[in-house]
Amino acid sequence: MGRADERRARQQAMRRAGRRDRKGNKRGIRRFFTWKKILGTVLGLAVVVIGAFIFVYMSVSVPAANADAERQSNVYEYSDGKVLARTGAVNREIVGLDQVPKGVQHTFVALENKTFYQDSGVDLKGTARALLSTVTGHGKQGGSTITQQYVKNYYLNQDQTASRKLKELVISLKVDRNKSKSDILAGYMNTSYYGRNAYGIQAAAQAYYGVDASKLTVNQGAYLAALLQAPSQYDWAVATPTGKKLVTERWNNVLRNMVSMHWLSAQDRAGMKFPVPMKPKPQAGLGGQTGYLVDAADKELEHRLEAQGASASDAQARVAAGGWTITLNIDRKKEAALESAVKHQLTSKLEPKNRPRDADAQAGAASVDPKTGKVLALYGGKDYMTHATSNATREDYQPASTFKPVIFATALENGAQTQDGKPINANTIYDGTSGRPVKGSSIAFAPTNEDGADYGPINVQKAMDDSVNSVFAQMGVDVGMTDVLKTGAKLGMDMKNQQPYPSQTLGTMGASPLQMAGVYATFDNHGKLVTPAVLKSAEHQGAKVSLPSPIGQQVLTRNTADSVTSVLTGVVDQGTGSIVKNKNFQIAGKTGTSDDDVSAWFSGFTPDMVTSVGLFGEAAKAESVDGKKYPQFGHVPLTGTGGLIAQNGRVNGGGYPAQIWGEFMSGADKAHGSAGKFDLDTDQGAAVAPSPSLTTSSSPSTSPSTSPSTSQSVSPPASPSHSEPASPPASSSGDGSGSTPSGDPGDGPSPSNSGLPTGDPGNGNGDPGTGDNQGGGNNGLLNP
Repeated sequence: MGRADERRARQQAMRRAGRRDRKGNKRGIRRFFTWKKILGTVLGLAVVVIGAFIFVYMSVSVPAANADAERQSNVYEYSDGKVLARTGAVNREIVGLDQVPKGVQHTFVALENKTFYQDSGVDLKGTARALLSTVTGHGKQGGSTITQQYVKNYYLNQDQTASRKLKELVISLKVDRNKSKSDILAGYMNTSYYGRNAYGIQAAAQAYYGVDASKLTVNQGAYLAALLQAPSQYDWAVATPTGKKLVTERWNNVLRNMVSMHWLSAQDRAGMKFPVPMKPKPQAGLGGQTGYLVDAADKELEHRLEAQGASASDAQARVAAGGWTITLNIDRKKEAALESAVKHQLTSKLEPKNRPRDADAQAGAASVDPKTGKVLALYGGKDYMTHATSNATREDYQPASTFKPVIFATALENGAQTQDGKPINANTIYDGTSGRPVKGSSIAFAPTNEDGADYGPINVQKAMDDSVNSVFAQMGVDVGMTDVLKTGAKLGMDMKNQQPYPSQTLGTMGASPLQMAGVYATFDNHGKLVTPAVLKSAEHQGAKVSLPSPIGQQVLTRNTADSVTSVLTGVVDQGTGSIVKNKNFQIAGKTGTSDDDVSAWFSGFTPDMVTSVGLFGEAAKAESVDGKKYPQFGHVPLTGTGGLIAQNGRVNGGGYPAQIWGEFMSGADKAHGSAGKFDLDTDQGAAVAPSPSLTTSSSPSTSPSTSPSTSQSVSPPASPSHSEPASPPASSSGDGSGSTPSGDPGDGPSPSNSGLPTGDPGNGNGDPGTGDNQGGGNNGLLNP
C-alpha cells in the first residue's frame, strides 16, 4: 500500500471513530458532548455552587438560641376529646465542662465524632448524603458532627428538611470559628435529649444513675453516649432484648474507640462492666394508668416520625420538645372497666405484706377493636408512678400456648401435611402421647404434656381445647418452623433473631399483650392484618401527622382465619378457657402458662372485641425461691400468688387472666355482632361442626406411635378435668387441668432470668435454651 493509500485509510478510520462529515466536523450526539464542553460545564457548575454557597454563607447568620420559655406542654386526650394529661416541664440543668470528668467527655467524642478536635465543625460527605436522602425521601438522616448536632439542638430544631440541613451546615462552620471546642462540646452535652425527660448531661446522670454529672464514671458516660442514638429503644429499663443488645454493642464501641485513641488503657477497659442504670422515676401527674397511656402514645408517635424519615433520637426529641395535641383511641369507659376488672379479680386479693410473693405479680392487658384496629383500653400496671414499665407493651415474657393458634394457622395456610401425608385440619388425628419425640426434626425434642397426661390418638380440635404440647410440637415440625415464624411475623409478632427450633411451638419467644391482641384481632378480622393503634391523631402547631390505617392487607386467607377462630371457640366451650364461657355471645380464645409458672395468659375475642391479658412474675426485690436466687426485676414464678395453695399453688391462664378477661368483656362488649355469633367462612372447628365421634380407647398410649398422625377414629383416654374455678384460691394449676408441672420449656430463662431463648443448641431430647433445663429430654416444656 502506497503512502497516499495509507493516508486515506487513516482519514477514513478517523472519520468513522469521530463520526465526522467530509469537512471534518463531528456528527450526531458527538457534536454536543466533547471533553472541552464537559469540562467547561463541570467548572461552570462548580462556580455556580461555590457562588451559591458563598451567598448562603453570607446571608445566613447565627440565630438566637432556642429559649426554654418557648417550650409548650403536650396535651393528651381520650377519644372523646376529654383531656387525659398535660406534660412538658423542662428537666435541664446546665453544667460547665469543668463539672464533667475528662474521661466522660471523651466517651461522647469517641463515639460520635472522633475528629471533633481537628475538624472544622462539619462533615461534608455526611451532610451531602443526608441532604440527598432528605430530598429524595429515602432513609434516615445521619453523618452529623458534634458541632452540627449542637447547632441543631441549640439554634435550630429537629425538623428533617433540606433547608434546615443547609442552615445547619453554614451555622456549624460559623460556630466552629467563633467558639472553642470546649464550649461546643459542653453545649452539645447540655442540649442533647437522653430520654426519661432528661435534657443535658446533668439531668441524664441523675435520671439514670442518681448522681451528679461530676460523679459519673467512664463506663457510665459510655452508656449515656451510646444512649443518644435512640433513647427510648436503648433505655435499659424498657428496652427489648434487641435494644439491649444494640446499646451494649454501642457501649463496647465507645470504649474500644477510646482505647484506640489512647484515652483509655486496655487494662482499665478490661476491668469495666456494663453499668446497668437504675429504674426510671416517673413524672409527677402521671399516676395510675395515665402514665402508661401517655408513654404508649409517645412511642407510637415517635415510630411514626421515624417512618417519615426522622432518626430515632430526633423523633424522641421532637415529641419531648412539646407543643403537641395528641388524641388517643382509648375509650374512657372501657379503660375504667378494664382497670376495675383487674382490681376486682386480682390486685384486691394480693397481700404483699402478709404474702411477699404477691408483690411479684404484674398484670398487663390490651383491648382492640378488630374492625378498626383502635386500641380501646390498656392496663399497664397498678400505678405508673411505682412501676413505670408498661405490662401492656413489654415484650420480655413468653406468650406460651397462646402461640399455638399461629402454628395451626400456618398449617392451614400452607396446606401442610402430617409425616404420613395426611392434610392437617381440625379433625386430623395426632399422637398425644406425653414425652413422644417429634419426628422429622434435626433437633431432638420430646415435650411432655401437663401432668404427663397421655392422650393417645387425639384430633387437633381436642388438642387445642386441652392444649396438648406433644401434638403442636409435632405439628410445628410437620408444617416447618421457618414457616411458622414467618406467619408470626406476618401477624405482627417480633420474630427478629428467632431461630426455627421445635421448642418455639410452645411459645418461647417474647411478646406483649398488645402484640397478642393484634394477632388475635387479625384472626377475628377474617385474616386482614390488624396493627393496634393507640393514636387517633397527632397535631403540632397546626400541622397534622399522617397516620397509617391500622387495617392492613390480607395476610391470611379468610378460610384460614375463620377456621382458627372456629377451633378456638372449643377452648372456651369445652376446654381450658371454659371459665369465660358466656351464653349471650360466642367467644374464641386460648390460655397459656409459661416456663416455671413465670407468666400466665388469656387471649380471646368476640365478634366485636379482642382482649389479651397477661400476668407476669417480676421480682419486686432480690429474692430466693425454692433455693434459686432471682435479682430484682428478674422473672420469677407466680406460684402461690393470691394465696393459692391447691395443686402446688400454680397460677394458670384459665385462672386470674381469664377471670379478668371475663369480667371486663362481659361489661365492655355490648355490641356482640350479629346476635353475638361469628360470621365464619369455614366448615371445620367447634363453632361450625362437631368433631367426628371417636371410639373409646381403654388405655392410653404410653410410648411413641410408629406414625405421629393417623386417620383412625379413636378416642383419647380420659384426661384431667379442665374446668376452671370460680375464684383464684380454688384455682387448679396449668390451664385448668388441676395438675402439677412436669417440666419447663427447652428455651428456659436466660441467666438474667429474662425468660427469653438465646438460641444456643441444647443436648439430649431437649431443645435449644440456656435456662436451668437446657437440653435434657422432658426438661423443656411449657404448661398449656
